[in-house]
Amino acid sequence: MLVIGAYRVAGALPVLRWPFAGALVALLTDFGDLFLMDWLGGIADYQRFDKVCDLAYMVTFAIVALRWRPLERNVALGLFALRLAGDAAFELTGSRTVLFAFPNLFEFWFIFVAARDRFRPSVRIDTRLALIVLPVLLAAKEFQEWLLHVDRFLDSYVATDVVADLWHGLTGR
Repeated sequence: MLVIGAYRVAGALPVLRWPFAGALVALLTDFGDLFLMDWLGGIADYQRFDKVCDLAYMVTFAIVALRWRPLERNVALGLFALRLAGDAAFELTGSRTVLFAFPNLFEFWFIFVAARDRFRPSVRIDTRLALIVLPVLLAAKEFQEWLLHVDRFLDSYVATDVVADLWHGLTGR
């Protein structure tokens, strides 16, 4: 657990210097811990451990968001607070359905704003644009949360098996 926890913290730190690229690194690191867990041995209650480790990248995202314009920052911090409430409810109940009810929209909003900052800094995010983008991001995030926490699509897989199955599907080998 210590190795995986240190790996997750290290994967979150690039966000502080390179918000967009660092966010992608942090999310790949989040996914990559499944491979480490396979190689190093399982974790008894992976979902709880994962939610604690997620705090590493979420805190770095929040630190970066503090430097944003007021609307972008306030939306980010509100979504961060919502996810923290969801994580707390998950800890209290142990029900993964809670994570569907409190989706990590903060993550998708952060990537959206960081991508805008990186690729189109002249585009201003106003209330109208936020009201268009947020429902789209929410739909995508809820689909992901449903797959992971309600349907539990990946629970029956070992991470290396997912890659092998994907490779077989793409190449026929």
